[in-house]
Amino acid sequence: MYADELLKPWYDGLRAEFPPFGIFDCHSHVGQNDPSGFSATVEQLLESLELAEARAAVFPLKEPDGYAEANLTAARLAERSDGRLVAFARLDPADDPARRAQDALGAGACGLKLHLSGEEFSLDDPRLAPVFRLADERRLPVMVHAGPEEDSVGPDALAVVERHPGLRMILAHCALPDLAWLWREAPAHPNLFFDTSWWGATHVLMLLALVPPGQVLSGGDLPYCTPLSGAMTTLRCAAQLGLSSEQIASILGGQFERLVKGDDPRDMGPAPGDRGARVDVILERVFVTLMSAQEALQRGEDASQQLRIARQACRVPDDHQDAGVLEPVSALLELYDERAESLEQQNQYAPGWDLIQAAAVIARTPAVPVGDVVAAEART
Repeated sequence: MYADELLKPWYDGLRAEFPPFGIFDCHSHVGQNDPSGFSATVEQLLESLELAEARAAVFPLKEPDGYAEANLTAARLAERSDGRLVAFARLDPADDPARRAQDALGAGACGLKLHLSGEEFSLDDPRLAPVFRLADERRLPVMVHAGPEEDSVGPDALAVVERHPGLRMILAHCALPDLAWLWREAPAHPNLFFDTSWWGATHVLMLLALVPPGQVLSGGDLPYCTPLSGAMTTLRCAAQLGLSSEQIASILGGQFERLVKGDDPRDMGPAPGDRGARVDVILERVFVTLMSAQEALQRGEDASQQLRIARQACRVPDDHQDAGVLEPVSALLELYDERAESLEQQNQYAPGWDLIQAAAVIARTPAVPVGDVVAAEART
């Protein structure tokens, strides 16, 4: 999906720099009826997972007619996936959520999903009380949408995890509305987790720098980003901060594996702090310019001026300390120029947006190699 086939060598080159570990994406959707217009088929999800050599949790996109059948469909998809997928049940407080949860769990689901803005409710909704009790009793992971549409989710999330220590709450999208303060609460709430399903490297770096690594889970957020792109961003950001191979393996899938099995999460040590997140002004210029281009492309708009400025910003002297970083960035920009027009448009994004996203992440994580094979190709 999107430019995954073109990014595959970059992904493989990156992974070759680390000891082998499994990828288990905690956040992906399928569905065709979401009012946003975004959609993803199970075939697209499985294709991206195969390219990424990954597994994923899957739950429905918004279904205006309800989730009873959609949740059972997700459970059946997981059952037929040879272990590639696990299913989470999406719940609407207005539609007997405890019963829907029981039905889906009986069909094989192993977690729950709450989309606050999608169904217009909050975590303190009294109709969710039996759902939280069930999750507590069964030690279930509960994925909560915590994107920028929400004003705040942190206070209610803390109240829920304090009342239900067996429940494992995952705040999606780096808990964007509350991350500026919520990171301080994470160590005292070991059953609170955060996923990395956001495309801005700065947000992911902040999350990984300030939250203990055992409480961070890698997520892609298909159809808004693929498992392959999501894993690349998480892996590069974690390595930039100097996290160990063991900690990275936990973030990329090991900890989520424990959660879906109902096992106790593993303490992976304290947060590393943000010293490794800093870059010089030349790389910052390239990164910010590429992010402005990416945002335009994600709106389906023209980004030619931003991309021209980014190409110019990469023209450093050969002996400059950042030349080795900007070489692969330039190679990805060239790949975008050569191939974007031939890519099929999927959803509202302009084709090739994820090539620019990958270039931006590389510029923001200069301490992380791109892989010997890819580096050699970038020089030719």
